[in-house]
Amino acid sequence: MIRRFRRCGHAPGALTPEDQAAVDSFRAMLTALRNPQPWAPGCAQDIAVRIGPFVERAHPRPGDDHGPEMIAVALVHPDTPLAAAYLQGRQLGYTNRGWLRCETTAILGTWQPGYAMLTHAAANLSLPDDVGMDPAHYALYIEARRRDDSRDGFTMLCLGPYTQTRHAQQDYDRLTAALDGRELTLVPGCRVSARYAPFDVSDHHLFTDPYEADAVALLAAAVEGVTAK
Repeated sequence: MIRRFRRCGHAPGALTPEDQAAVDSFRAMLTALRNPQPWAPGCAQDIAVRIGPFVERAHPRPGDDHGPEMIAVALVHPDTPLAAAYLQGRQLGYTNRGWLRCETTAILGTWQPGYAMLTHAAANLSLPDDVGMDPAHYALYIEARRRDDSRDGFTMLCLGPYTQTRHAQQDYDRLTAALDGRELTLVPGCRVSARYAPFDVSDHHLFTDPYEADAVALLAAAVEGVTAK
């Protein structure tokens, strides 16, 4: 006859629920490190990135994969999207970083819960001031689109990169004000508008430096160039 034994929670050598959870987390961490899940540009899943001796969870910016060397990401708390994670994330500096340029060599693979033990949050530490990633800058696109709401049209002017998003917002407001009431008259058959979007580093040669000239003057020059053709 086979006799079955149950270990009492208070028996010598028994693990408490807290200890068991810690053991399970450690095993999950080892599994994640030994078996990283493949990542490739364009993958919609969160990724694990190295920041010094730590590993952090990062959310790639959709449509901002620039090839095999660099992508734009936002660092997020490992327990995202829980409300408690947002509160701790704000305290530890996760929520005020914005979009960052991440070298793909720093990516371990797609995010796995087992990596959570290796984050600053798990150690209750704030993210360092320098996480080794530059800001993912923004740009302004001035576009002329057909009035029939079709997608036909063209981009008249690309301004960027803006090293601070507030500068991009200021120029966007100025350009929008300059276009107010003139959107339909500047370019025959088209509606002209300004669009605020991420800076596409792969097309850097198409952009005009917004810090070298006035944005409204650049808009006027772009309109003159289009209508003179």
